Amino acid sequence: MGEPPLSDAELEAVTIGPLEELNAPIELAEYDPAWPELFNVESKRVRSAIGDRALRIEHTGSTAVPGLAAKPIIDMLLVVGDSDDEASYVPALERAGYVLRIREPEWHGHRLFRRADPAVNLHVHPDGCPEIDRILAFRDHLRSNDADRRLYEQAKRALARKRWKYVQRYADAKTSVIEEILSRAIMS
Repeated sequence: MGEPPLSDAELEAVTIGPLEELNAPIELAEYDPAWPELFNVESKRVRSAIGDRALRIEHTGSTAVPGLAAKPIIDMLLVVGDSDDEASYVPALERAGYVLRIREPEWHGHRLFRRADPAVNLHVHPDGCPEIDRILAFRDHLRSNDADRRLYEQAKRALARKRWKYVQRYADAKTSVIEEILSRAIMS
């Protein structure tokens, strides 16, 4: 969420496997009340796979905010003791159907796993990482602040209409509105 934009070369360097080009607008879906249940199912899958190494699992991103349009991909935050200790959790998550796609140890120890069915982005950070608080503050603020939820959705819809080479570029383009909203979330 607070990640500085990466160049194409930097994005390629942190991506495991080939970069997936979109070269299209982003498809947003209206809020689906089934999204929290999908999160619950996937949270159980992750907990079953890695047990107590999952220190915290949270539903994040736009699918975690009732009433907010979103890409129909469940974003999840997984907190582990040490995200650099991949041997302690990566093989088990892979056996559970998650594919490690991004490795960014320099940026808050971030790892990103994807699952295709259902569509999930599983973001992993180590315990104590300050980005965890930012992610959850943003989500919680959008859940409780109608004006900022509308502002964020308007920005998302305007950006989604553009053609994006990579989905990450769309995410990067939202940074200014996210930081604006997050500054209010942290002050409240």
